[in-house]
Amino acid sequence: MAEQSLYIPKSAMAIVAHPDDIEFSCVGTLALWARSGAQISYVLCTSGDVGIAEPGMTKERATQIREEETRYAAQIAGVTDIVFLREPDGLLQPSLDVRKKIVREIRRFKPEVVITGDPTMFLSGDTYINHPDHRAASTAALDAVFPAAGQPNLFQELEEEGFYAHKVRKVYIYSRHQTGIHINIDDTFDIKLKALLAHKSQFPNWDPTPRVTNWAKELAKDFDFQYAETFRVITLVDDETWLKTHQL
Repeated sequence: MAEQSLYIPKSAMAIVAHPDDIEFSCVGTLALWARSGAQISYVLCTSGDVGIAEPGMTKERATQIREEETRYAAQIAGVTDIVFLREPDGLLQPSLDVRKKIVREIRRFKPEVVITGDPTMFLSGDTYINHPDHRAASTAALDAVFPAAGQPNLFQELEEEGFYAHKVRKVYIYSRHQTGIHINIDDTFDIKLKALLAHKSQFPNWDPTPRVTNWAKELAKDFDFQYAETFRVITLVDDETWLKTHQL
């Protein structure tokens, strides 16, 4: 059986494709860490500019709406550091340019943990095809984390901007299909729902609350708590080395 995690990093960065991706997947964990004093940052590769299917809606207006919703959702979770890369929604590619942009943000914020999606997940059951932007953002994020962000001879020109190499300690891969660790989000599940519903442009005709609640309950069914988020954890710097190099 997968284990419950009590680990809380000093800092974490979520790297995703769209507004609302964090809220659907991992904001319960991020809000929990933020409550414990962790510095949390968001990097959104796109601003979801094609994600509002209303007559007369423009990409420019959709960008404004969705970025405002993202800032409000982040505020609910206790997060203020948000970066919008503004890559084209629906057309995101894990290019070298996108990788470099993500490396810049990793070197800027120096997160202990990076959270992103599973780039290998194409299908979920018989009713869902994973969005290509999700896979692209996750691929770009992992390629940025290793080896690029921690290798000073990659994207060396970023040093001229003051962004020096930084090695991420752990990567958390979120997916309801991962079987690594389960995090108890009982204390922040209400925050997860409130933050998700802040993206009101995405829910004009349906309420995501029952679906997200059922997911969280299913993930917690083997534990003594009600709601969970689950991750596969990749440890890039072992605990002993990290503590030696990051002593206060």
